[in-house]
Order: sequence, then C-alpha cells, then structure tokens
Amino acid sequence: MQFVPDRDEQVCLFQAELGRALDLTPALMTGMLAIAEARGVAPGSRDQADRIRNFIRAEAWTDAALALVEFGLPQWKLRCITYEDGEWFCSLGRRLPLPAWLDDSVTVTHPVMPLAILTAFVEACAVTSCSTQPARTVPSVQPSANGVVCCDNFF
Repeated sequence: MQFVPDRDEQVCLFQAELGRALDLTPALMTGMLAIAEARGVAPGSRDQADRIRNFIRAEAWTDAALALVEFGLPQWKLRCITYEDGEWFCSLGRRLPLPAWLDDSVTVTHPVMPLAILTAFVEACAVTSCSTQPARTVPSVQPSANGVVCCDNFF
C-alpha cells in the first residue's frame, strides 16, 4: 500500500521545497499543477490544465505560474509583483479594490520570479484551506411552525 499525503501535507511539503529551490523544474511545476487539480476546480477546466501543461513543456515558467494561480485559486488575483534588491516581491489578494491592509493578502519574496509566484500560490492555498468554512457571526435559525423567532441580543 502506497502512502499518499493529504492535500494539507502536500502544501507543507511544497512550501519547504519552494523555499529551498533555486530554479524551476518540470517535476516541481507538475506537482504544483497536481495540487491545483486536487483543490476541486470547476468542471470544464480541462483546457486550462492542458494550457498549463503546454507551458511546462515549453518551460515558460512565468506564464505557467500565472496560469496556475488563475486555475487553482480563481478567487485570488495578483496584486503586485516588483523587483527590489535582488528579490521578487509577489502579492496575491482576494479583494483587489480594497487596500492591501484590509485584504486577505499573501506577500512573499524569492530571487526567481516564477518561484515567487508559486510560493505565493502555495501560501494562498494554505490560507484558503484553513479558512474554507467561514465563521458565522449570526446564528442560523429556522422559522418555527408557531411563528417568528426573535434572535436579537438586547444587552
């Protein structure tokens, strides 16, 4: 029986691997695509996965990384990517019209631009897997057969 780590363990493994990586390889990029596909992306997205595989075959790493973010985390968008002092700063966010300090954003650095994008992707996957169930602030109450239920807190 072969051991297959769950999705959260795979994300942790790729976080460590991306931290050590100095360059991209087809195997690393294919593993990242497997994480994106395991996230349960929308049906009919086979063409998008094939497009990413074509980028991997062509070793177009930046295009593949950007397409992977779009494919694996459709609710996350690239906020900014800048180069400063030998490091690429990559920031992904959920709500672009909001300022970065109000957004659930992820910012990472790496000397290689595609690896910075992929590291931000993995960090966003980790954040997303931790917050898949939003916290409820208002209790859910079903109307009773006898009438209306008041749920206000008058304190």
